[in-house]
Amino acid sequence: MPQERVLSWPQAVCEATDQAMAADPSVLLFGLGVDDHKAILGTTQDLARKYGPSRVFDTPLSEDAMTGVAIGLALAGMRPIHVHIRMDFLMLAMNQLVNMAAKTSYIYGGQEHVPLVVRAIIGKSWGQGAQHSQALHSFFMHVPGIKVVAPATPYDAKGCLTAAIRDDNPVLFVEHRLLYFLKCPVPQESYSVPPGKARIVAAGKDVTLVGISHMQLECFRARIYLEEMGVSAELIDPIWLSPLDMDTIVDSVRRTRRLCVVDNGWLTCGASAEIVARVCETLQGERIQVKRLGFAPVPCPPTPPLENLFYPDARRIASAAHALVRGAERLPDERADLKSAEFKGPF
Repeated sequence: MPQERVLSWPQAVCEATDQAMAADPSVLLFGLGVDDHKAILGTTQDLARKYGPSRVFDTPLSEDAMTGVAIGLALAGMRPIHVHIRMDFLMLAMNQLVNMAAKTSYIYGGQEHVPLVVRAIIGKSWGQGAQHSQALHSFFMHVPGIKVVAPATPYDAKGCLTAAIRDDNPVLFVEHRLLYFLKCPVPQESYSVPPGKARIVAAGKDVTLVGISHMQLECFRARIYLEEMGVSAELIDPIWLSPLDMDTIVDSVRRTRRLCVVDNGWLTCGASAEIVARVCETLQGERIQVKRLGFAPVPCPPTPPLENLFYPDARRIASAAHALVRGAERLPDERADLKSAEFKGPF
């Protein structure tokens, strides 16, 4: 039996981009550092050499202007991929993204489209603190006309990026730095993981865990802790946050009666709030319990000890889920094999 081919997250993203550019000459790639020798942690490796400076190029440090260029290219028939090393600085392009890209198709009655992919990297790195560690995906979930995807595996990274490039709408492609360390089987041929379908990663009967982006990995680890504590957790990866597959989540909660949503962002008005609210609306009158975990309600601190308090981890997720099922929090003994990888930096 042939051995499955295994790729890392950067390799999967790079391969999806390469295959899309080879198949469609209208696909362009640009952003800070895309042609650098480090190639955005390997996600754009060798693409500048292969496709040349007219299709892969570095940009000025001007997010607003370059997002306007990307929108103009999309309106002119191209399919640009605009890479942002950090999501934080998308705030400088909010008018372009929210008032221009998201609304163009609606304003022109579907006669015009903006097939733009915005790659935005999130997550803690190496003590970069309040302005370089934010996850702002919920800002864009709020806006009709923009699709939002936050894959958690190399397999989904390749398939979701392929789907995003082919989509005629602007898509925010969210990628967490700590997921770059993951490896898994990834088919060599081009394939798509289309919008609007969540995945049941592991079945369970006592509580439903929904993890977003890197928190999917922490929920997977938490599920192992919970097994040792006698709790059976069903794990769901929403993958696409807009459009959001609520049917899969609601069906699971209807069976388990308990829901714990773990976001890679702040809780107020966040993705976890949206998921919990929709579940409660759908299951009104039924007896369920809900819990949310996410960033502490402060700016991200720059020191590792404070970072450990700011971000949820597998042990705290397991403790919160245990409380839903057993009525009391219980922090499991730490296992070295279930600790998160450390980002080595710089970008």
